[in-house]
Amino acid sequence: MRILGISAYYHDSAAALVQEGTIIAAVQEERFTRKKHDAKFPKNAILYILAEAKTSLQKFDYIVFYEKPIVTFERLLETYLAYAPQGFRSFVVAMSAWLQEKLYLKTIIKRELAKLANCQPSELPPLLFTEHHQSHAASAFFPSPFRDAAVLCLDAVGEWATTSLWLGKNNTLTPQWEINFPHSLGLLYSAFTYYTGFKVNSGEYKLMGLAPYGEPKYVDIILENLIDVKEDGTFRLNMKYFNYATGLTMTNNKFNQLFGAPRRKPESKLSQREMDIAASVQKVTEEIILKLTNTAYKELEVDNLCLAGGVALNCVANGRILREGKFKNIWIQPAAGDAGGAIGSALAIWHQYLENPRNISDSKIELDRMQGTYLGPQFHDEEIGRYFNDIHAQYIRLDNDKLLSKVAKIIAQGNVVGWFQGRMEFGPRALGNRSIIGDPRNKKMQSIMNLKIKYRESFRPFAPSVLAERVSDYFDLDKPSPYMLLVASVKEDLHLSMIDKQKQLFGIEKLKIPHSQIPAVTHVDYSARIQTVHPETNPRYYQLIKEFEALTGCGILVNTSFNVRGEPIVCTPEDAYRCFMRTEMDYLVIENYLLAKSEQLQWQKNNEWQYEFELD
Repeated sequence: MRILGISAYYHDSAAALVQEGTIIAAVQEERFTRKKHDAKFPKNAILYILAEAKTSLQKFDYIVFYEKPIVTFERLLETYLAYAPQGFRSFVVAMSAWLQEKLYLKTIIKRELAKLANCQPSELPPLLFTEHHQSHAASAFFPSPFRDAAVLCLDAVGEWATTSLWLGKNNTLTPQWEINFPHSLGLLYSAFTYYTGFKVNSGEYKLMGLAPYGEPKYVDIILENLIDVKEDGTFRLNMKYFNYATGLTMTNNKFNQLFGAPRRKPESKLSQREMDIAASVQKVTEEIILKLTNTAYKELEVDNLCLAGGVALNCVANGRILREGKFKNIWIQPAAGDAGGAIGSALAIWHQYLENPRNISDSKIELDRMQGTYLGPQFHDEEIGRYFNDIHAQYIRLDNDKLLSKVAKIIAQGNVVGWFQGRMEFGPRALGNRSIIGDPRNKKMQSIMNLKIKYRESFRPFAPSVLAERVSDYFDLDKPSPYMLLVASVKEDLHLSMIDKQKQLFGIEKLKIPHSQIPAVTHVDYSARIQTVHPETNPRYYQLIKEFEALTGCGILVNTSFNVRGEPIVCTPEDAYRCFMRTEMDYLVIENYLLAKSEQLQWQKNNEWQYEFELD
């Protein structure tokens, strides 16, 4: 039985294939269109799914959409009525979009699918709808390794819910309670993302990365004015300071007055004030999440916790849950945002609607059922070689052992390598198949990668890919973190001591000082966002790190996503080569092909490109 899950039209469209309860493929539309967080109907993603399934859309058993749009429409109407006459301009804009398209989403989805299938809508499989938070909960629990778990979903908003708690047992998910719009932890964080000059729905991770440079000076102002937090973690926002319910912005003048200045202009210089604000809202967010998880533990009396929703990508908060919370084990959906709803909706149909059981193994080796997130397209040797020959790229092709040994040496010499192999990752993190990698011991590596390759803000930290069995040698962590969703401290014996003058530095000035023996992956607060690499899920990337370890004694590589600022992670060899040539990367590896930048022809920029998948 095949089920196609779709998330679309709001943020980060995606499609996923679940076959007999197993996740076979999943991919975001942005990877094909090259438009970051593309929210349009995921036609390219669906074409890839069909190619992977080697069948036509008519032969699927069910198609499922991750949200109930009519309920969302009801929420919008009720919200505008509650705030009338405020927000009339916003109401007109929103209603125009809904009346032209979103209100008729069922018809539109069927029409788009029929175009792809070259058939009449009546010939398509049944189209079903799950609730937004049900999709999140299903994406978190059903692929997890747990028989039972508390499932906490935290995001901006679904239909109504912004926070929800579920009890997962075997193949069932039972809702416990929820907090509804406009009271939203995700929207609170997005409001501060907006206020500090970053883009909502994509800049939240920048705010999190900025927080360690600041001091949480504004915590009391936030708690006394913006949000009322109860002991159990439930909360209500003071909507006098926010504009998102009815306006076209996240915050208003009253918010500006509270913090003593207008919103920072995007791309303008960051000040210590923005860093302190980031530190403050990050601390508030962490404390609320800790209270909510402790409440979940008390109410449901289970040892395991699953997390999903955009707020679950806050890996600093996740690290605190693991260290300070009451649950023995936690598992976070790696595509925790809306894209993961494509997987969750399909799994909800398989397990809840069709009542199929989950086969849970008691083996401690098994991490989960996400296939390491390696669920996207892969490219074969012949087509890669043909592309390189067509563009007159200069390359050598090596067998696996020689290639890994040579690349380890190249990295140890201080070079930056674009690393492209196997199936593309699903979700926002590159986990060793579409990565840019380097030497974590190199004091200049962070600034080189940020400014010369990623073309992004210098304060942004990079993640360590560490051999799973050695994670506790470098970090205060004794659990797997395969999806880069847990932050932990670098071991104290790896810290570098500072003189008094260095200790007095503030803000971005802290970047100038190496903080540990692995400075390229150590943030200014001695933390790191960790990816444990396991031979069971990514044997080739694991072996590359082993080669680097044999050469240097260091079982870590710097890992950042293979893209430049403002672009999605690369999908195809063409994307990878273009990114390689547009940046100051030194080498590119695509499968067994090795290319040196110094040997390539001068790059001719060409924006006219697109790629399509065809059925075999």
